Amino acid sequence: MMSDTRGATESAGGVARGLKAWVVIPARLASVRLPGKMLLSETGKPLIRHTYEVAMAARKPAGVCVACDSHEIRDAVESFGGIARMTDPNAQSGTDRVAEVARAMPDVEVFVNLQGDEPEMAPEAIDRLLELMERCPEAQVATLAAPLRSREMLDDPACVKVVRDAEGWALYFSRSPIPCPREWDDHFLQADPPVFLLHLGIYAYRREFLLRLGGWSPPDLERVEKLEQLRFLYHGARIMVGLIDTPSAGIDTPEDYRRFVARYQARYNRR
Repeated sequence: MMSDTRGATESAGGVARGLKAWVVIPARLASVRLPGKMLLSETGKPLIRHTYEVAMAARKPAGVCVACDSHEIRDAVESFGGIARMTDPNAQSGTDRVAEVARAMPDVEVFVNLQGDEPEMAPEAIDRLLELMERCPEAQVATLAAPLRSREMLDDPACVKVVRDAEGWALYFSRSPIPCPREWDDHFLQADPPVFLLHLGIYAYRREFLLRLGGWSPPDLERVEKLEQLRFLYHGARIMVGLIDTPSAGIDTPEDYRRFVARYQARYNRR
């Protein structure tokens, strides 16, 4: 796994320097492109369980819970021994669900927002986020990116791109290709360090920052790009962006889910 910061010190049983963290997995039953996807079970497990098990495999978090909007998801999580918290069914975003959980957990300093449709996120990616929060006490938010090596993905508005400064702080996120080459060269896609970075939809928030977000109105940048993290930058927040080697594959469509099931079955059959 790529590393672009140094010097974290770990302690047994959790994050160094007393930093207590929980992973919160926002999960809602409705989905425009794939209705009920959290409960799809063609692998023999509901999708939400796969994501929960990823979070449980991370070393640094003190706990994991699902922030859900329905009794169906809550019951599914509790059926495999997981922790679920009912949240406002009218919540506008997954971040709002995470904040609702955070308000009831005043002793937790950092909350990791892991989307419920990320069953292949590496547990090490969660630990990497928390290492960033350890090393950068000035970071209010941390997130991750991976090298983007595909021209098709670079041009795809569904793939969010990010640019960073020399120390790893986010400069901007966009659905457009950034940086935008004035003259294209295929070598851009293979450059090391990478020219293009694909943003991964996982965040770590310090609790006090997370609880402030609800009072911020979406700026035009966010409304135009439909990217919530632009609200953070607009209001002056500093977002540390760590690098990992490869992106995970989130599930948004029936085809995404079919590909995930095929990969899972291939891994299972090799055991």
